[in-house]
Amino acid sequence: MSGPEGRRVVITGVGVTAPGGVGAKDFWSLLADGRTATRRISFFDPAPFRSQIAAEVDFDAELMGLGAQEIRRMDRAAQFAVVTAREAVADSGLEFAALDPHRTGVTIGSAVGATMGLDEEYRTVSDSGRLELVDHTYAVPHLYDYMVPSSFAAEVAWAVGAEGPSTVVSTGCTSGLDAVGYAAELIREGSADVMVAGAADAPISPITVACFDAIKATTSRNDDPEHASRPFDGTRNGFVLGEGSAVFVLEELASARRRGAHVYAEIAGYATRSNAFHMTGLRPDGREMAEAIRVALDEARLAPEAVDYVNAHGSGTKQNDRHETAAFKRGLGAHAYAVPVSSIKSMVGHSLGAIGSIEIAASVLAMENNVVPPTANLHTPDPECDLDYVPVTARDWRTDAVLSVGSGFGGFQSAMVLARPERRPA
Repeated sequence: MSGPEGRRVVITGVGVTAPGGVGAKDFWSLLADGRTATRRISFFDPAPFRSQIAAEVDFDAELMGLGAQEIRRMDRAAQFAVVTAREAVADSGLEFAALDPHRTGVTIGSAVGATMGLDEEYRTVSDSGRLELVDHTYAVPHLYDYMVPSSFAAEVAWAVGAEGPSTVVSTGCTSGLDAVGYAAELIREGSADVMVAGAADAPISPITVACFDAIKATTSRNDDPEHASRPFDGTRNGFVLGEGSAVFVLEELASARRRGAHVYAEIAGYATRSNAFHMTGLRPDGREMAEAIRVALDEARLAPEAVDYVNAHGSGTKQNDRHETAAFKRGLGAHAYAVPVSSIKSMVGHSLGAIGSIEIAASVLAMENNVVPPTANLHTPDPECDLDYVPVTARDWRTDAVLSVGSGFGGFQSAMVLARPERRPA
């Protein structure tokens, strides 16, 4: 291995578990076709709620290779993480059993942890809320694992045999970006040689739906679930909740080249900032996101004009979309008007902490195929969102460098630059 100061980090394995596409291949097919995976909630009766739609994953844990004890032990989000990590490991071609386990680590992002498991267990021990003093004897034996999100990283580490750094990153809706960014830094600084990194969330539960209902952040367009998620569209009225996972194998570029690995992209630059402003509010000028973009590009040693595609946060709330448009203009300058931008949340919803990693997957697959996925359901552009948001239909486009951004409650703003290794200056 070269010294830490010379380390360049690349993605050599990709795994995806997403609405409408379990597995990276099916996920990309959904995006390239511009299909949507949003529908009426089926996990529980959504009738009492303002927003009754979501983007659910058609996930059969047993069919995906999990054993009965694993299914019993793990919350749905942890199951996503393990299944997706196994796909990424297989895709990488690395023989993990031959690696130094102490130099192999795991970083998993999650915004809300084992929400579905905790919600289900509370209903059980409280007899659907009828008991003020709950009866813990009815709880699942592994309830403790639901209480500590660190169990996600532990499960993935056990699954791949990693005994190095093992961490959960929880920074709201930027968790998926931040987990991968943190993992890349561990390799750059020499603390690990290989990292399994990504994020998972399964938040579609009554408590989550009720919380977003209370602040009217989610759409009430229940009569048309397929077209309800409308980022940057003038008729949008909130985001669509989602779930899922994306996990990657990260390693040093020199090592990947020596073993003849397929390199999807280099993690060329990453930065995160906070607006220190409001728990859910955003400054209209997009200053903090623009700063994260600037620092990520500086780290990548790329000019704004080198960005071929921007994978937007694009949640579909008026506040976010206008804030993000301003950030692109501030961070990319005149190039903001020339580069295609799109939001895959129009197709797979907003899976909270997981979405940043799912969007990284979309970004590297866009590079792999030289196709920019569309912003579905964008028919009536908001005049204040006046950039090229690739409406409705995917676009053939040479894509050598991608900027992917995220914005999260608490004021988190993150940006990552992914590039073909040969695109970066020496």
